[in-house]
Amino acid sequence: MAEVTAKDVAALRQATGAGILDCRKALQENDADMERATRWLREQGLSGASKRAGRDRSEGAVAVVVEGNRGAVVALECETDFVAKSADFVTLVDALAESCAKQGEAGIAAHAGEIDQIKLTLKENIAVGRHEQFVAADGAVLESYLHVQNGRGVNGVLVELDGGTPELAHDIAVHIAFARPDYLDRDQVPESAVEQEKETIAAIAKKEGKPEAQLEKIVEGRLNGWFKERVLLEQPYARDEKKTIGQLLGAARIRRFAQVVVGA
Repeated sequence: MAEVTAKDVAALRQATGAGILDCRKALQENDADMERATRWLREQGLSGASKRAGRDRSEGAVAVVVEGNRGAVVALECETDFVAKSADFVTLVDALAESCAKQGEAGIAAHAGEIDQIKLTLKENIAVGRHEQFVAADGAVLESYLHVQNGRGVNGVLVELDGGTPELAHDIAVHIAFARPDYLDRDQVPESAVEQEKETIAAIAKKEGKPEAQLEKIVEGRLNGWFKERVLLEQPYARDEKKTIGQLLGAARIRRFAQVVVGA
């Protein structure tokens, strides 16, 4: 029997859209002959994944794991909420998050065969979406929040905090889930985005008939409101809008956060 190499498996997978394990089996069953293996996959009904690859993945599930100083948030994307709520799908996204927390990208890659198999079983375009792994610094607090809807996670958050309590970190994670900030602070906002918003605000103010002499103050005021919507430290705290997140923190400091939302 001819040897089946990883290169052969990759080439057959590329040609047919079938899963890794199915391609390996097809080659083993057909003495590593590419043409015969392709025909075998078609006969077994295993070569249709490529037809699904272009379908929109607007649904899915999110899982969050925190174990000690390691954490991960992972989205597994699919086409329909029916599949996203299925037990096998939810179990797989949980396993992906656990592996990602421990091993990062290598942990995600370790589940490639399972992802290929679930594509075949559920007959949808399924793929890992956005994912983040955090390895917290010594002394830092790592916390999370997962919003669950219809039996699966849809909005997951990780927060790494210095000088604060787990309760504070969790409260901030809950806030992030619903306020959906884009940046931690103003320094993270791209200058090009700020300049574009300034131009837009000025153009709107001119259309409103605002005096030229007042434009600078108008732009500054409205720009502060724009930052308040997007920058975490400047957002009003969801449970007490008299405080910003920056004020809520006190002496504590947010090192970083990550948010993954189904369909975002």
